[in-house]
Amino acid sequence: MFKEKINTEKLPQHISIIMDGNGRWAKQKGLLRAFGHEEGTKAVRDVVEGCAEIGVKNLTLYAFSTENWSRPKREVDTLMRLLVNSLKKEIKTLSSNNIKLNAIGNLDNLPKKAQKELKEVIDKTKENNHMTLTLALSYGSREEIMHMVRDVSELVKNDELKPEAIDESIINKHLYTKNLPDVDLLIRTSGEQRISNFLLWQIAYAELYFTNILWPDFRREDLYEAIFNYQTRERRFGKTSEQIS
Repeated sequence: MFKEKINTEKLPQHISIIMDGNGRWAKQKGLLRAFGHEEGTKAVRDVVEGCAEIGVKNLTLYAFSTENWSRPKREVDTLMRLLVNSLKKEIKTLSSNNIKLNAIGNLDNLPKKAQKELKEVIDKTKENNHMTLTLALSYGSREEIMHMVRDVSELVKNDELKPEAIDESIINKHLYTKNLPDVDLLIRTSGEQRISNFLLWQIAYAELYFTNILWPDFRREDLYEAIFNYQTRERRFGKTSEQIS
């Protein structure tokens, strides 16, 4: 059991997950892709509870990308329906685990019903402080960075900010993730080894962990294995091993 091997004093403060493989999971079983997405919600619940259980403070899940809008309409509609239904069902889980819900991305692109449900759950959990669960919805990192550049440029244009004053803190302040720390551990399921336009700025020094497990089969023990693997690595942030030690 990897849970017993984890040093809870050295947990990643922010874990992000690219939840990949729902469609392939369904295809392998001769089912429609929609069944894979539905099964994937079980993995979400188990991983969220697993993070809360050991004391992870921030978890961000890549739930729907800007590129996902180009998928077949039936699949997009299914994903949006699952989003609404899951939010309704999981409010009890979030509350019982003292988890605050957050969301990042171009949320105005979501269907009105999804926006309404999302806002309600965010409002109902805003006082929770054990862990922050962030859903990346209609999210694309390049779009996020583009919006940041526009916002900062407007400040410079209006003489509210000097160009030479632009530093990492200014950039962070104008990203969707302004209230979150940088990512320490990025996990991607399904065997694919790419970032897919996810938190490109925020993962600058993240440890990357790739697993062949398809998302619907991913459970908290797999999460704990990833965290244990993370804890075996030497994080130098540009320094030498000697400096770290």
